[in-house]
Amino acid sequence: MEQQRVGFAFCGSFCTHARAVEALEQVKARYETVVPIVSERCAATDTRFGTAHDLMREVERICDRRVIDTVEKAEPIGPKKLLDVLVICPCTGNTLAKLAAGATDSSVTMAAKAHLRNGRPVVIALATNDGLSASAKNIGALLDKRNIYFVPFGQDDPVGKPTSLVADFSKVPEAVAAALAGQQLQPVLVGR
Repeated sequence: MEQQRVGFAFCGSFCTHARAVEALEQVKARYETVVPIVSERCAATDTRFGTAHDLMREVERICDRRVIDTVEKAEPIGPKKLLDVLVICPCTGNTLAKLAAGATDSSVTMAAKAHLRNGRPVVIALATNDGLSASAKNIGALLDKRNIYFVPFGQDDPVGKPTSLVADFSKVPEAVAAALAGQQLQPVLVGR
């Protein structure tokens, strides 16, 4: 197993959580230390896709450690240099906007800010219904930022949801390895 310490953060794209958990399992199979982080919304919201309690327990079971689920718990990630890479999977349009604007009002955005201060990579696996509309400018801004990398993404339903973009979650481990080497996994845009 590889020794780099990976943070794995969940945001509220609830319909993609099952695929994100699979990506977490793939990352945990490769890296010894995986620190789970969940947004406050994920930690408290039950949906038709599952309960918050079940998600938290599953993530903690896979990582064999408690989740970071508050701004206060996430803040030490920077000063203590707790991570070598941070994955945000899934990353919602709302979180994309906050990252692009430098807003730090959730456990996930605090984890990213704290981690980026050390010049270390953040890997974004986006899942947003407005990726080719309102969130497009934020994707562009983040593509241009140092130490921000994307899991390859594309339209998940071009006819039914023409502005929706979702990362290929099966590529999360590859994207993490590339980011640790200072590289963006290519191609960034993938077809479905």
